[in-house]
Amino acid sequence: MAACGMAFAQRQCFEAWSKPELFQRWWVPQSFGLSLLSYEADIRTGGAYRLLMGHSSSEQPMAFFGRYIEVTPHSRLVWTNDEGGEGGAITTVTFEETNVATRVVVHEHYSSKEALDDAMASGSTSGWGEQFEQLDALIVALDAKA
Repeated sequence: MAACGMAFAQRQCFEAWSKPELFQRWWVPQSFGLSLLSYEADIRTGGAYRLLMGHSSSEQPMAFFGRYIEVTPHSRLVWTNDEGGEGGAITTVTFEETNVATRVVVHEHYSSKEALDDAMASGSTSGWGEQFEQLDALIVALDAKA
């Protein structure tokens, strides 16, 4: 769970997740040494996404892709993580405006304990803290321009 910047409204926080030009600016944890090579997204219920990431230790880029199960503007996003096959997680992000900020809650549902253990062992679940810090920095920068 995290909060978008104090002056940043729920709508604007949701846009940081749902507008590709904003999403690309904060999504990849910088400490992972990854670069976002491309990002395509049709952010609507039934739409799809595809991220292509590169790392200096790998000759081949890594693809992450799935589909949007639910897109409720300004309050909820739900997507699949299909690159893992049947065991891929379903990610739900909710946005709730409070008196001082927008609360962002992320839930990842795995098909089994083994799938969760595999995700944790791979390190793919460890970037959320850094991602939220990057999101907050983006929001502060956007808020300063407003």
